Amino acid sequence: MANYFNIGKLAAAYGTDGEFVLRHSLGKKTALKDITAVFIEERKDSFMPYFIQKAKAKDAENTYLKLEGIDTREATRVLMQKGVYLEEADFKGLASSAAPLSLLGFKVEDKEAGLLGEIEEIIEMPQQVLAKVMFKEQEMLLPLNEQTLLKIDKKQQIVYLELPDGLLDIYLGK
Repeated sequence: MANYFNIGKLAAAYGTDGEFVLRHSLGKKTALKDITAVFIEERKDSFMPYFIQKAKAKDAENTYLKLEGIDTREATRVLMQKGVYLEEADFKGLASSAAPLSLLGFKVEDKEAGLLGEIEEIIEMPQQVLAKVMFKEQEMLLPLNEQTLLKIDKKQQIVYLELPDGLLDIYLGK
């Protein structure tokens, strides 16, 4: 099965011919060059391919996107606010290395607890960035900021953290 990486969502309709505004977290202005299809999660863990007719960069967080088969403003409603995903190879070629999203798939190692797991999702909030990691069958949201981040080894794909005392205990029920 292919690995899909969430890059953002279809945030709004644009114009009258079925175009969308794709709000993404790729960390740079992009027209999705060389990408033929995006995948939209229509239902939980069900990714449907949609072929790109055209894409035009608006700014570092938004791209105008026209998908095959979506030809009216009304037709955009079905997909509005849905998550947009890329296959792993396409994602790695597009994401800015400085963007938090580029850490997807990296392993997380805590200074005290050791290896915790792999980053499955990056959640960007106005005040902080969180990494979703599964550890001992428990979903954890770990803060990625200047207090917790020790270093990022891009070659080994490991994020080294020093988590606040007691944070892991909260998730593990200790």
